[in-house]
Amino acid sequence: MAEGEITDPVDLCLPDGRLNPAAVGWSRRPLHRGNLSGWGRTKRWEHWCVTTPTHLVALTVADLDFLSLNALYVFDYTGKEFTRATLGPPARSPRLPEYIAGTPAGGDVMFGPARPGRLGLRTAISVADGGTRLSARCTTLRGAPVEVDLLVAAPDGHESLSVVVPWNADRFQYTSKHNTRPASGTVRIGEQVYGFGDDAWGTLDHGRGRWPRSARWNWGSASGRTGGRVVGLQFGGKWTDGTGTTENALCVDGRLTRIHADLHWDYDRSDFLRPWTIRTIGTDQVELTFVPFHDHRARADVGLLGTRTDQCFGHYHGRVRTDDGRELAIDGLLGWAEDVRMRW
Repeated sequence: MAEGEITDPVDLCLPDGRLNPAAVGWSRRPLHRGNLSGWGRTKRWEHWCVTTPTHLVALTVADLDFLSLNALYVFDYTGKEFTRATLGPPARSPRLPEYIAGTPAGGDVMFGPARPGRLGLRTAISVADGGTRLSARCTTLRGAPVEVDLLVAAPDGHESLSVVVPWNADRFQYTSKHNTRPASGTVRIGEQVYGFGDDAWGTLDHGRGRWPRSARWNWGSASGRTGGRVVGLQFGGKWTDGTGTTENALCVDGRLTRIHADLHWDYDRSDFLRPWTIRTIGTDQVELTFVPFHDHRARADVGLLGTRTDQCFGHYHGRVRTDDGRELAIDGLLGWAEDVRMRW
C-alpha cells in the first residue's frame, strides 16, 4: 500500500470492516472518518495534554474494546502529581465519535458521573467557539475538589499530522496528532488555582484502529517558542516499523513539514532520566537531544490489560530542518518522550 498525501475526505474502513486501501496515507488536516464497527481488538481514544512552563495537565478518554478508561493527570514541575483513573466494563464505555471529539463533526464526549464521588471522575470534551473545551472534575483522597476548565484554540489554517499506519488489512491505526495549539483556562486543586494562558499549548492524540495483542512504541512531542518561531515536534517509533509510513512531523508557525524518514531513538531503559538522542535515519533532518527532568511511570496488570510506561518530561535541544530547507535551532523546547509496552 503506497503512502501519499490525502486531500479529500475518506472512510477508514470498507463496509466489511477491513482497512480501506484508499485511506492509507497522510493529511495536513483530519480527513478520515473512523468508521470502525464491532469488536475485535478495536481501540478508540482521545488524549489531550496541555503544557505550560510550570504545569502539565493530561486528560484521556478511551474505549479499548473490552473496557473503558477515563483518566486525569496533573503535574506541578516542583514534583507534585495528581492522578485519577477509572476503568469500566464495555457497557460503560464512552461513545467516541468517528471524528475528533470536541469538534463540530465529532461532537461532545462526556464520561463519568455528573457528581463524581470520592473515587469518581467526570470528563468532558466539548465543542467550543474557536476550539475545544476540556473539562474534568473529581476530588482528592482528602476531599479537596479538583477542577479543570481549559480551552484549546484551533487557529484558522493550523496544520497537523493525520496518518494511517497499516500492519495489514485487519490490523491498522489512524492517528491524528496536533500540537502548538494555544491553550487557556484554569486548573484548581483544593484552594489553589493555576491560570493557564501565555505559553500554554495543547497537544492531541486522536486514535482509531485495530491493534495486535501486544505493542511497543515511542512517542515524542513538544510545543513552544524557540528562535522567534512557534515550533511543534511530533515523533514516533517502533510501532510503525515495517509499515512503510511514519508519524513524524514538524509544525512551524502552524505549517506542517512531513518527515518520511524513520527515527533512531537512543536512551537508557535502566535509567530513563539520562539524556535521550533522536535522529532521522539516513538524513540529517532531525538531530536532537532530549533532557528529562521527570519520569512519570505507570505499571498495570489487570487481566487483559497490562502496561509498562515511562513518560519522561523534559526539554529538547538541537536542530531540525523544514521541507523548504530552513534549519531551526531548538533550544529548551518543553515536551516529553516515552517508552511504552502494552498488552491489550
